[in-house]
Amino acid sequence: MKSSSLKISLVVPLYNEENSLGKLVESISRQTFQPDEIILVDGGSTDKTVEVFEELCSRNPVYKLVKTERATPGKGRNIGIENARNEWIALTDAGIKLNDDWLENLLQIVEENPSTVVVYGNFAPTVKNLFEKCAAFAYVYPQGENGIRGKFIASSLIKKEVWQKVGSFPDLRAAEDLMFMEEIERQGFSVAYAPKAMVYWQLRPDIFSTFRKFVLYSKHNVWINRQWDWHYGIVKQYLLVLPFLILTFLHSPWWLFGIVGWLLARTAKRISKHNHEFGWSAVFNPFIFFGTMFLILTIDVATFIGWIQAILQKKPDSLTETPA
Repeated sequence: MKSSSLKISLVVPLYNEENSLGKLVESISRQTFQPDEIILVDGGSTDKTVEVFEELCSRNPVYKLVKTERATPGKGRNIGIENARNEWIALTDAGIKLNDDWLENLLQIVEENPSTVVVYGNFAPTVKNLFEKCAAFAYVYPQGENGIRGKFIASSLIKKEVWQKVGSFPDLRAAEDLMFMEEIERQGFSVAYAPKAMVYWQLRPDIFSTFRKFVLYSKHNVWINRQWDWHYGIVKQYLLVLPFLILTFLHSPWWLFGIVGWLLARTAKRISKHNHEFGWSAVFNPFIFFGTMFLILTIDVATFIGWIQAILQKKPDSLTETPA
Protein backbone atom coordinates (compact mmCIF):
# COMPACT_ATOMS: atom_id res chain seq x y z
CA MET A 1 0.00 0.00 0.00
CA LYS A 2 2.08 2.88 -1.28
CA SER A 3 -0.81 5.28 -1.88
CA SER A 4 -3.73 6.30 0.30
CA SER A 5 -6.41 8.95 0.55
CA LEU A 6 -5.18 9.74 4.07
CA LYS A 7 -2.72 12.59 4.53
CA ILE A 8 -0.18 12.28 7.31
CA SER A 9 1.96 14.83 9.11
CA LEU A 10 5.15 13.45 10.64
CA VAL A 11 6.19 15.32 13.81
CA VAL A 12 9.67 15.01 15.38
CA PRO A 13 10.99 17.01 18.37
CA LEU A 14 14.69 17.92 18.15
CA TYR A 15 17.33 19.07 20.59
CA ASN A 16 21.05 19.04 19.77
CA GLU A 17 20.69 16.45 17.02
CA GLU A 18 23.39 17.60 14.60
CA ASN A 19 24.91 14.11 14.55
CA SER A 20 21.66 12.16 14.15
CA LEU A 21 19.52 14.43 11.97
CA GLY A 22 21.10 13.26 8.72
CA LYS A 23 20.30 9.62 9.51
CA LEU A 24 16.72 10.54 10.40
CA VAL A 25 16.20 12.43 7.14
CA GLU A 26 17.67 9.54 5.18
CA SER A 27 15.39 7.13 7.04
CA ILE A 28 12.34 9.25 6.22
CA SER A 29 13.31 9.54 2.56
CA ARG A 30 13.26 5.74 2.22
CA GLN A 31 9.70 5.35 3.49
CA THR A 32 7.52 3.35 1.10
CA PHE A 33 4.66 5.67 2.08
CA GLN A 34 5.77 9.29 2.24
CA PRO A 35 4.21 11.70 4.74
CA ASP A 36 2.42 14.71 3.28
CA GLU A 37 4.43 17.02 5.53
CA ILE A 38 7.32 16.63 7.95
CA ILE A 39 7.47 19.01 10.91
CA LEU A 40 10.70 19.16 12.89
CA VAL A 41 10.49 21.17 16.11
CA ASP A 42 13.83 22.44 17.39
CA GLY A 43 13.63 23.02 21.13
CA GLY A 44 16.46 25.52 21.44
CA SER A 45 19.42 23.48 20.21
CA THR A 46 22.84 24.84 21.10
CA ASP A 47 24.72 22.83 18.48
CA LYS A 48 24.44 22.90 14.66
CA THR A 49 21.05 21.19 14.40
CA VAL A 50 19.45 24.15 12.60
CA GLU A 51 22.39 24.48 10.21
CA VAL A 52 22.21 20.77 9.37
CA PHE A 53 18.49 21.13 8.70
CA GLU A 54 19.11 24.06 6.37
CA GLU A 55 21.70 22.06 4.48
CA LEU A 56 19.60 18.90 4.16
CA CYS A 57 15.99 20.01 4.04
CA SER A 58 15.51 23.71 3.35
CA ARG A 59 14.90 23.15 -0.39
CA ASN A 60 12.38 20.38 0.19
CA PRO A 61 8.88 21.91 0.64
CA VAL A 62 7.64 18.84 2.53
CA TYR A 63 9.93 19.73 5.46
CA LYS A 64 9.11 22.47 7.92
CA LEU A 65 11.30 23.56 10.82
CA VAL A 66 9.63 25.20 13.80
CA LYS A 67 12.08 26.87 16.17
CA THR A 68 11.17 27.52 19.79
CA GLU A 69 12.84 28.29 23.09
CA ARG A 70 14.17 25.43 25.22
CA ALA A 71 11.44 22.82 25.07
CA THR A 72 10.81 19.41 26.57
CA PRO A 73 9.99 16.54 24.20
CA GLY A 74 6.33 16.87 25.16
CA LYS A 75 6.23 20.57 24.40
CA GLY A 76 8.04 19.97 21.11
CA ARG A 77 5.45 17.41 20.03
CA ASN A 78 2.62 19.74 21.03
CA ILE A 79 4.04 22.56 18.93
CA GLY A 80 4.52 20.24 15.98
CA ILE A 81 1.01 18.78 16.17
CA GLU A 82 -0.51 22.23 16.59
CA ASN A 83 1.23 23.34 13.38
CA ALA A 84 0.26 20.19 11.46
CA ARG A 85 -2.34 20.66 8.78
CA ASN A 86 -3.43 17.01 8.49
CA GLU A 87 -5.88 14.85 10.42
CA TRP A 88 -3.37 12.07 11.09
CA ILE A 89 -0.12 12.59 13.00
CA ALA A 90 2.83 10.18 12.92
CA LEU A 91 5.27 10.53 15.80
CA THR A 92 8.90 9.53 16.14
CA ASP A 93 12.08 10.93 17.70
CA ALA A 94 15.52 11.96 16.50
CA GLY A 95 18.17 9.32 17.08
CA ILE A 96 15.79 6.63 15.83
CA LYS A 97 16.08 4.66 12.61
CA LEU A 98 12.80 3.89 10.82
CA ASN A 99 12.23 0.71 8.87
CA ASP A 100 11.49 1.55 5.24
CA ASP A 101 7.88 0.36 5.58
CA TRP A 102 7.32 1.81 9.06
CA LEU A 103 4.74 4.43 8.10
CA GLU A 104 3.10 2.14 5.56
CA ASN A 105 2.53 -0.52 8.21
CA LEU A 106 1.06 1.99 10.65
CA LEU A 107 -1.29 3.35 8.00
CA GLN A 108 -2.33 -0.11 6.88
CA ILE A 109 -3.84 -0.78 10.32
CA VAL A 110 -6.02 2.33 9.95
CA GLU A 111 -7.06 1.32 6.42
CA GLU A 112 -8.08 -2.12 7.65
CA ASN A 113 -9.78 -0.84 10.85
CA PRO A 114 -11.39 2.57 10.15
CA SER A 115 -12.59 2.93 13.77
CA THR A 116 -8.99 2.93 15.03
CA VAL A 117 -7.72 6.35 16.10
CA VAL A 118 -4.39 5.35 17.69
CA VAL A 119 -1.85 2.87 16.30
CA TYR A 120 1.27 1.89 18.22
CA GLY A 121 4.10 0.53 16.14
CA ASN A 122 6.98 -1.57 17.36
CA PHE A 123 10.50 -0.75 18.50
CA ALA A 124 13.77 -2.49 19.22
CA PRO A 125 17.12 -1.39 20.62
CA THR A 126 20.07 -1.07 18.30
CA VAL A 127 22.49 -3.76 19.49
CA LYS A 128 25.96 -3.57 17.97
CA ASN A 129 28.21 -4.60 20.82
CA LEU A 130 28.35 -6.32 24.20
CA PHE A 131 27.53 -3.19 26.19
CA GLU A 132 24.40 -2.46 24.15
CA LYS A 133 23.22 -6.04 24.50
CA CYS A 134 23.65 -5.88 28.28
CA ALA A 135 21.82 -2.53 28.31
CA ALA A 136 18.94 -4.05 26.35
CA PHE A 137 18.61 -6.79 28.95
CA ALA A 138 18.94 -4.34 31.85
CA TYR A 139 16.31 -1.74 30.99
CA VAL A 140 14.53 -2.28 27.65
CA TYR A 141 11.03 -3.76 27.64
CA PRO A 142 11.14 -7.39 26.48
CA GLN A 143 9.47 -8.49 23.27
CA GLY A 144 6.23 -10.38 23.81
CA GLU A 145 5.09 -13.54 22.05
CA ASN A 146 3.05 -11.42 19.63
CA GLY A 147 6.19 -9.50 18.68
CA ILE A 148 5.08 -6.26 20.37
CA ARG A 149 7.44 -4.80 22.96
CA GLY A 150 4.97 -2.29 24.39
CA LYS A 151 3.47 1.12 23.74
CA PHE A 152 6.06 3.52 22.34
CA ILE A 153 5.12 7.07 21.42
CA ALA A 154 8.11 7.41 19.07
CA SER A 155 6.55 4.72 16.88
CA SER A 156 2.92 5.77 16.66
CA LEU A 157 0.15 7.19 14.50
CA ILE A 158 -2.70 9.15 16.10
CA LYS A 159 -5.64 11.20 14.99
CA LYS A 160 -5.20 14.87 15.81
CA GLU A 161 -8.54 14.94 17.61
CA VAL A 162 -7.18 12.39 20.10
CA TRP A 163 -4.36 14.76 21.01
CA GLN A 164 -6.90 17.58 21.40
CA LYS A 165 -9.27 15.57 23.61
CA VAL A 166 -6.50 14.12 25.76
CA GLY A 167 -5.22 17.61 26.40
CA SER A 168 -1.83 17.40 24.67
CA PHE A 169 1.46 16.09 26.08
CA PRO A 170 2.50 17.25 29.55
CA ASP A 171 5.36 19.76 29.38
CA LEU A 172 7.79 17.51 31.27
CA ARG A 173 11.31 16.15 30.85
CA ALA A 174 10.37 12.58 31.74
CA ALA A 175 7.27 10.34 31.61
CA GLU A 176 5.32 12.77 29.43
CA ASP A 177 4.81 10.02 26.87
CA LEU A 178 3.61 7.53 29.50
CA MET A 179 1.14 10.03 30.93
CA PHE A 180 -0.19 10.84 27.46
CA MET A 181 -0.68 7.16 26.61
CA GLU A 182 -2.27 6.48 29.99
CA GLU A 183 -4.80 9.22 29.34
CA ILE A 184 -5.59 7.74 25.93
CA GLU A 185 -6.34 4.45 27.68
CA ARG A 186 -8.43 6.12 30.39
CA GLN A 187 -10.59 7.87 27.81
CA GLY A 188 -11.22 4.64 25.97
CA PHE A 189 -10.00 5.52 22.49
CA SER A 190 -9.82 2.71 19.93
CA VAL A 191 -6.20 1.53 19.93
CA ALA A 192 -4.49 -0.99 17.64
CA TYR A 193 -0.96 -2.33 17.22
CA ALA A 194 1.27 -2.69 14.18
CA PRO A 195 4.02 -5.23 15.04
CA LYS A 196 5.69 -4.79 11.65
CA ALA A 197 5.98 -0.99 11.99
CA MET A 198 9.49 -1.13 13.42
CA VAL A 199 11.84 1.60 14.58
CA TYR A 200 15.29 1.11 16.08
CA TRP A 201 16.22 3.02 19.22
CA GLN A 202 19.83 3.98 19.93
CA LEU A 203 20.74 3.20 23.54
CA ARG A 204 23.20 5.18 25.62
CA PRO A 205 26.71 4.22 24.47
CA ASP A 206 28.48 3.80 27.81
CA ILE A 207 28.05 3.29 31.53
CA PHE A 208 28.59 6.95 32.44
CA SER A 209 25.94 8.39 30.12
CA THR A 210 23.56 5.59 31.17
CA PHE A 211 24.09 6.51 34.81
CA ARG A 212 23.50 10.23 34.17
CA LYS A 213 20.37 9.48 32.16
CA PHE A 214 18.77 7.45 34.94
CA VAL A 215 19.73 9.96 37.64
CA LEU A 216 17.99 12.66 35.61
CA TYR A 217 14.91 10.59 34.80
CA SER A 218 14.63 9.41 38.40
CA LYS A 219 14.75 12.97 39.70
CA HIS A 220 12.12 14.19 37.27
CA ASN A 221 9.83 11.23 37.93
CA VAL A 222 9.94 12.02 41.65
CA TRP A 223 9.17 15.69 40.99
CA ILE A 224 5.98 14.66 39.19
CA ASN A 225 5.09 12.09 41.89
CA ARG A 226 5.48 8.93 39.77
CA GLN A 227 7.52 6.95 42.27
CA TRP A 228 4.83 4.24 42.11
CA ASP A 229 5.72 3.56 38.49
CA TRP A 230 9.41 2.85 39.07
CA HIS A 231 10.98 3.68 42.40
CA TYR A 232 8.75 1.68 44.71
CA GLY A 233 9.42 -1.48 42.73
CA ILE A 234 13.16 -1.10 43.31
CA VAL A 235 12.61 -0.38 47.00
CA LYS A 236 10.64 -3.64 47.30
CA GLN A 237 13.56 -5.50 45.75
CA TYR A 238 15.95 -4.22 48.40
CA LEU A 239 13.48 -4.86 51.21
CA LEU A 240 13.68 -8.52 50.19
CA VAL A 241 17.41 -8.64 50.94
CA LEU A 242 17.35 -6.46 54.05
CA PRO A 243 16.84 -9.43 56.42
CA PHE A 244 19.84 -11.20 54.86
CA LEU A 245 21.95 -8.07 55.36
CA ILE A 246 20.90 -7.75 59.00
CA LEU A 247 21.59 -11.44 59.65
CA THR A 248 25.01 -11.07 58.00
CA PHE A 249 26.04 -8.49 60.61
CA LEU A 250 24.24 -10.02 63.59
CA HIS A 251 24.70 -13.73 62.99
CA SER A 252 27.00 -15.02 60.24
CA PRO A 253 28.67 -13.86 57.02
CA TRP A 254 27.17 -16.95 55.36
CA TRP A 255 23.91 -15.03 55.04
CA LEU A 256 25.62 -13.02 52.28
CA PHE A 257 24.96 -15.97 50.00
CA GLY A 258 21.28 -15.09 50.24
CA ILE A 259 22.04 -11.64 48.80
CA VAL A 260 24.20 -13.18 46.07
CA GLY A 261 21.42 -15.62 45.23
CA TRP A 262 18.89 -12.79 45.01
CA LEU A 263 21.12 -10.83 42.65
CA LEU A 264 21.82 -13.86 40.45
CA ALA A 265 18.11 -14.71 40.28
CA ARG A 266 17.14 -11.12 39.50
CA THR A 267 19.65 -10.92 36.67
CA ALA A 268 18.66 -14.29 35.23
CA LYS A 269 14.99 -13.31 35.31
CA ARG A 270 15.72 -10.02 33.51
CA ILE A 271 17.70 -11.77 30.77
CA SER A 272 15.24 -14.64 30.37
CA LYS A 273 12.39 -12.21 29.67
CA HIS A 274 14.15 -11.43 26.37
CA ASN A 275 14.28 -15.05 25.23
CA HIS A 276 11.90 -14.40 22.31
CA GLU A 277 14.45 -11.98 20.91
CA PHE A 278 17.87 -13.28 21.98
CA GLY A 279 17.19 -16.88 22.96
CA TRP A 280 18.11 -18.61 26.23
CA SER A 281 21.83 -18.87 25.59
CA ALA A 282 22.46 -15.32 26.90
CA VAL A 283 21.72 -16.50 30.45
CA PHE A 284 24.74 -18.81 30.27
CA ASN A 285 27.13 -16.25 28.75
CA PRO A 286 29.19 -14.92 31.68
CA PHE A 287 30.10 -11.65 29.92
CA ILE A 288 26.47 -10.87 29.20
CA PHE A 289 25.25 -12.11 32.58
CA PHE A 290 27.64 -10.12 34.75
CA GLY A 291 27.57 -7.12 32.43
CA THR A 292 23.78 -7.03 32.78
CA MET A 293 24.07 -7.46 36.54
CA PHE A 294 26.46 -4.52 36.77
CA LEU A 295 24.10 -2.34 34.72
CA ILE A 296 21.10 -3.29 36.85
CA LEU A 297 22.99 -2.25 39.98
CA THR A 298 24.18 0.95 38.29
CA ILE A 299 20.61 1.89 37.41
CA ASP A 300 19.49 1.11 40.97
CA VAL A 301 22.14 3.45 42.36
CA ALA A 302 21.22 6.14 39.81
CA THR A 303 17.57 5.79 40.78
CA PHE A 304 18.27 6.36 44.48
CA ILE A 305 20.64 9.28 43.79
CA GLY A 306 18.05 10.94 41.55
CA TRP A 307 15.43 10.38 44.23
CA ILE A 308 17.62 12.06 46.85
CA GLN A 309 18.38 14.96 44.51
CA ALA A 310 14.66 15.49 43.89
CA ILE A 311 14.05 15.71 47.64
CA LEU A 312 16.96 18.06 48.32
CA GLN A 313 16.56 20.32 45.28
CA LYS A 314 13.69 22.67 44.67
CA LYS A 315 11.51 21.63 41.76
CA PRO A 316 12.20 24.10 38.93
CA ASP A 317 9.42 25.95 37.14
CA SER A 318 10.54 24.49 33.82
CA LEU A 319 11.50 20.79 33.70
CA THR A 320 13.68 20.98 30.58
CA GLU A 321 16.93 19.55 31.93
CA THR A 322 18.68 17.26 29.46
CA PRO A 323 20.92 14.28 30.22
CA ALA A 324 24.58 14.84 29.36
